[in-house]
Amino acid sequence: MPSTAMKKKVLLMGKSGSGKTSMRSIIFANYIARDTRRLGATIDVEHSHVRFLGNLVLNLWDCGGQDTFMENYFTSQRDNIFRNVEVLIYVFDVESRELEKDMHYYQSCLEAILQNSPDAKIFCLVHKMDLVQEDQRDLIFKEREEDLRRLSRPLECACFRTSIWDETLYKAWSSIVYQLIPNVQQLEMNLRNFAQIIEADEVLLFERATFLVISHYQCKEQRDIHRFEKISNIIKQFKLSCSKLAASFQSMEVRNSNFAAFIDIFTSNTYVMVVMSDPSIPSAATLINIRNARKHFEKLERVDGPKHSLLMR
Repeated sequence: MPSTAMKKKVLLMGKSGSGKTSMRSIIFANYIARDTRRLGATIDVEHSHVRFLGNLVLNLWDCGGQDTFMENYFTSQRDNIFRNVEVLIYVFDVESRELEKDMHYYQSCLEAILQNSPDAKIFCLVHKMDLVQEDQRDLIFKEREEDLRRLSRPLECACFRTSIWDETLYKAWSSIVYQLIPNVQQLEMNLRNFAQIIEADEVLLFERATFLVISHYQCKEQRDIHRFEKISNIIKQFKLSCSKLAASFQSMEVRNSNFAAFIDIFTSNTYVMVVMSDPSIPSAATLINIRNARKHFEKLERVDGPKHSLLMR
């Protein structure tokens, strides 16, 4: 399969000031939330290519949201912007005072997508939720989600509440990127087999640069449903702290009386996290198992990789 076939065009759209470039900078450019305050407004369209899992390249189009640019996207630039789109991510500022205009622009995007890229996946991010009183967030998000799903018909959209100040941003972007991974089901099947072979409670696979969770398997129920995104956030901040000291993060082991968690480089494009609660399994055995599985998962990341899976023994 030619490498160009693995380029996925992702449109990032929304009104000026909605937070598009800030979230892109946190996820893909290693910014921390407070540093995004110095980012200026996006002028027209900023293109970036993000290599993800080796063969997958996200062709990210960050589209400036000023009125003049938005109108141009729907007229003179319509074909160029909306052709061959895999994913449209539309960002709404939850406290926008121009909600009607926001919805109008969103509908215009949908019309152009329906005409030029009818198979594109649609994601709506209701952003800056940290500005909403905590006891109002569920209600406000539910109302906005219902409005957006109704407006999106006949297309379907998935909605997420997000903030750059907590783990919700990682949850949304992990879900989006998950939809773009070509062999994700095979990856998940092999991760499940790996977890069962080594008798792990849970195994998580993170993309190496962004630390987004791209696959996981759990054998035991866990209490915290937001744990993946929290781990992504914590480890990425720790990696950034290491880099400021001219050190590189490679691996980590966290252990207490209930469990041991191992985070280690897995393939050239991923980290793995393995959670074990069986005290009879020594750390060295788990680390050897991780090392032995690397070559197999490295092959899986190639689209033309093996069709066989790790076998239970």
